[in-house]
Parts: sequence; structure tokens; C-alpha cells
Amino acid sequence: MLHIGNLIKDTFDNQPKHHSVKWFADQINCERGNIYRIFKKNNIDIHLLYSISKALDHDFFADISDHLK
Repeated sequence: MLHIGNLIKDTFDNQPKHHSVKWFADQINCERGNIYRIFKKNNIDIHLLYSISKALDHDFFADISDHLK
């Protein structure tokens, strides 16, 4: 099973170093502490995943689709 939180964290970790957790939280309009909770999630709301995809410029929906194949 694909662990979406791990995938988001790995993608975030590969962002430019000036992209901090606070920057990420600001991009998706949430508190800094929520980012760490997102990294631990096994599943995620589709609207939140859309916001994260836009913020990190990564298509997580394609990753999920590829995992299903």
C-alpha cells in the first residue's frame, strides 16, 4: 500500500532548501505542526492533496494512479 505521507515528505525533502516547513504550511494555509501530521498520514483528503500537489509542483495523483497499475 502506498503511504501518501511518506511520499509527500520525500517530495518535500527534495525541494529547494529555502522551502521550509513554515513555507510549506503557508502554501497550503495550515499551521506548521499540521505539516508533520501530514507526513505521518496513510491517507489524505483529496482537496488537501490537490493543494499539496500545487505547492510542491508534483502530481501525487499520478503517483497514486501508477501504484494502482
